[in-house]
This record gives sequence, structure tokens and C-alpha cells, in this order.
Amino acid sequence: MPQDFTHFDEAGRARMVNVGEKEITHRSATAAARVLVNQSTFDLIRTGGVKKGDVLTVAQVAGIMAAKETPHLIPMCHPILISGVDLKLWLNESRLSVEIEATVQCDGRTGVEMEALTAASGAALTVYDMCKAVQRDMVIADLRLLQKTGGVHGDYYRKDEE
Repeated sequence: MPQDFTHFDEAGRARMVNVGEKEITHRSATAAARVLVNQSTFDLIRTGGVKKGDVLTVAQVAGIMAAKETPHLIPMCHPILISGVDLKLWLNESRLSVEIEATVQCDGRTGVEMEALTAASGAALTVYDMCKAVQRDMVIADLRLLQKTGGVHGDYYRKDEE
């Protein structure tokens, strides 16, 4: 197996990487996603007319909860003591979308990219769940890592963001 695939052992079997020898550093990651909706759904979200409640607030809380559950959802992720999750959701009228941005931080031996991506995913899925009674053809799109800092691989900043 190529050395780049750290989650496989010499025999090609899956394994959880041992991070015990890595240095503890401050790490952060920001991920984003969007939920594309139609005009009617957009208007309901904006005016608070969705029967299940305040879509953006519930999705914000769901994203925070999702970040904390990452090692339960993604098999090779380590349990991490997260020091903070900042989840922002806003409406983009020109795209007819709910925009989601999740930033997760920790002081640890491994990064929080998966936690940030899981937070954005959980928030997007919650938007879908809360609005599915009025629109079933919503699209969850553009889940992506925007940036990460800390760790031996250095910082990463996505170059193609607007």
C-alpha cells in the first residue's frame, strides 16, 4: 500500500492511525455547504413560516451537535476534545440557498477537518428535514473544506472560494 494511505496497514487492512506520539497543537478547520431551495421554500425560511420552527436556528444547533458526534459516524476518526464550534447560516437570495459555514477548534494531536465537514453536513441535512414537507427536490451542494490550520501538514486555504 502506498504510504499516503495512513488508514491502511501493510496488509491493506483498515486501521485507526496512532496519533499518540504527535505534538499537541492548536488546530482549526472551516467547512461549508449550501442547500438549494425554490423561491417558495426560501420565502418560508426567511419569514419563519416553516411549521417545524426556525430553520436556521435548529440547523445551527444540529450542526454543533453533529461536530461532537463525528467519531461515532466516521469510523477512523479519533474522539477529539473540541474547544469550540462556530456555525453560521444565512440566506443567499441570488442563489436561493441556505449557506452554511462551520468552524471547529481544538488543542490536540489530530485535526478537526472531519468535525467541521460533519457540522456543515448535519446543518444541511437539518435544513432539508425541516423543509421537506414543502419541497422534496432541494439539493445539498458544495460540501467543502475552506481552510485548516495546525498540525504537521501545515495550513490549507481553499483557493477557489468567491
